[in-house]
Amino acid sequence: MKAMIFAAGLGTRLKPITDTLPKALVPVCGKPLIEHICMKLMNAGINETVVNVHHFADKIENWAMQQDWIATSAEGKEGMMRIAFSDERAQLLETGGAILHARNLLEGCGHFLVHNVDILSNADLQWLESEVKPDAIATLLVSERKTSRYFLFHPQTMRLVGWQNTKTGEHILTDDSITLEDCRALGFSGIHILSDKVLALMQEYAESLDLPTDDPQGVRFGIRDFYLWAAAKHTIYGVSVPDLELLDVGKLDALEPAEKFIRHCV
Repeated sequence: MKAMIFAAGLGTRLKPITDTLPKALVPVCGKPLIEHICMKLMNAGINETVVNVHHFADKIENWAMQQDWIATSAEGKEGMMRIAFSDERAQLLETGGAILHARNLLEGCGHFLVHNVDILSNADLQWLESEVKPDAIATLLVSERKTSRYFLFHPQTMRLVGWQNTKTGEHILTDDSITLEDCRALGFSGIHILSDKVLALMQEYAESLDLPTDDPQGVRFGIRDFYLWAAAKHTIYGVSVPDLELLDVGKLDALEPAEKFIRHCV
């Protein structure tokens, strides 16, 4: 199984640090965030990853080339992390568009794990892979945590059936046979495993929106909207972890807790 690390974001909530550094290289416990994620992937047996880059892209690429445990070509030795870069310098493509733009780097791998660069967790990625069902086009790691935006799941099957924003009252259901009250509302971790069959579906989704799918710079769309579109015809599951510990390191006041989190959980 391959992985894809979302590392292209501007990191605006981490200013002024991200005025000179990409979010991926913000240090926690003396190591950049992306290194912590790479090590977590390697500990789970994943040695090939795609990293999308935009903000200070050169700095991320240069960092990777300077690490003796990373190969930026197919010539890496056994035990090294092999990183390929998906270039979004022209424009940020959002979470769905980023995956589709990396299609030539992901297609043919069977399954790939997607991980936000600013998410730290105690998630067991090998266990998550073992929970992937044969009919799933995607498997989302979720938990019962307090947030304002939730994915909605069938209470018995854990099949994705919708989404809701509890602050605005907005909600979307993809299955007419279930009511909002019947759904299980769970917070998304930013960690998910996708079948590479999803890439052709993403192309179909983009075409349904009349997006210019032949644009070499890519097309922009979010993974949430794609999942809700796909869930009406295909099976997407949630996997809930009761003891999941999760920290979003996307803002300045999370850096100190992140130091403690790394020492305690990772």
